[in-house]
Amino acid sequence: QVQLVESGGGSVQAGGSLRLSCVASGYTSNINCMGWFRQIPGKEREGVAAVLPDGTTRYADSVQGRFTISQDNAKNTLYLHMNSMKPEDTAMYYCAAVPGRRYTTPPLLAYEYNVWGQGTQVTV
Repeated sequence: QVQLVESGGGSVQAGGSLRLSCVASGYTSNINCMGWFRQIPGKEREGVAAVLPDGTTRYADSVQGRFTISQDNAKNTLYLHMNSMKPEDTAMYYCAAVPGRRYTTPPLLAYEYNVWGQGTQVTV
């Protein structure tokens, strides 16, 4: 099994930056895709960014050019670097992983992911 723990959330002013981290533990060698999602109360969970083991990335249009997803395989850690933040970026952010299944393009649909962290709140 895989466990995910996010950190790095907090409050930031509009235009500011924040970096989220997600540490994976357990059977991490079986992970083929990891992503960041966000959700505000009453709305569906939205895919923000995702990355494959080969470094292929995908971003939601709303964050393209402002957010960067990266991974440190040696530390089993996924990052989300958020710049030029806007009030509409306010949400609970979740890290997610897909063990076992292989993709050529990282998905941004929540139903594709079956391992989730507990979330970290970001307020702009």
